Amino acid sequence: MPSKTEKPKTKKENGIARWWRETTGELRKVTWPTKKEAWQTTKIVLLVIVLVGSLLATLDSAFTRLIALILS
Repeated sequence: MPSKTEKPKTKKENGIARWWRETTGELRKVTWPTKKEAWQTTKIVLLVIVLVGSLLATLDSAFTRLIALILS
């Protein structure tokens, strides 16, 4: 006979079900950006990508010419 302080045995929760429940619970706590904020952030990311891409292309071209000059 179980004592009054023991908890009754419950079925162990499925790992996937627990993960889904916890994930949806965390997503409810997220502060989602507005459309305007998301678009502003997207524009900044695209600008940074273009700038870094241009820098890398310029450096690649310069080093390619330098190596070609050294090897010829």
